[in-house]
Amino acid sequence: MATSPLATPPSIRRRLTSMVYEAFLLLGVLSFAVVLPHLLLGMYRGTAAPGALLWLHVFVVLFVYFGWLWKRNGQTLAMQTWKMRLVSADGAPPTCRQLALRYVLAWPSLLSCGLGILWALADRDRQFLHDRLAGTRIVSNQE
Repeated sequence: MATSPLATPPSIRRRLTSMVYEAFLLLGVLSFAVVLPHLLLGMYRGTAAPGALLWLHVFVVLFVYFGWLWKRNGQTLAMQTWKMRLVSADGAPPTCRQLALRYVLAWPSLLSCGLGILWALADRDRQFLHDRLAGTRIVSNQE
């Protein structure tokens, strides 16, 4: 489903609220896909996985979660709730390369005290820095 590149971007407040909602949903995803397997493995083997392996597991699980949902229909559950969609800068569905780049760039964008998020305050289209760099944008869902 192509969206006009001139589609209205949702407000920054709406995107931040969606991110908070997404964080709560991710607690369930991570509990099931990361904590449970590592807990069972630890009980069975009597040892915990090294920290680097645990972080890699979290990184991969979140990549699969976001990548699959963004590729499927451009929305996570939180984005559906707040009526937003991820598209490429030209309004077409994002490519796999753009999705991977957006995901990887979102980490430093968030972990740098949110500087990539604050970028939206100065961006001409009110897009986050990782969206600008990946050639993607969040738009209001026109459904």
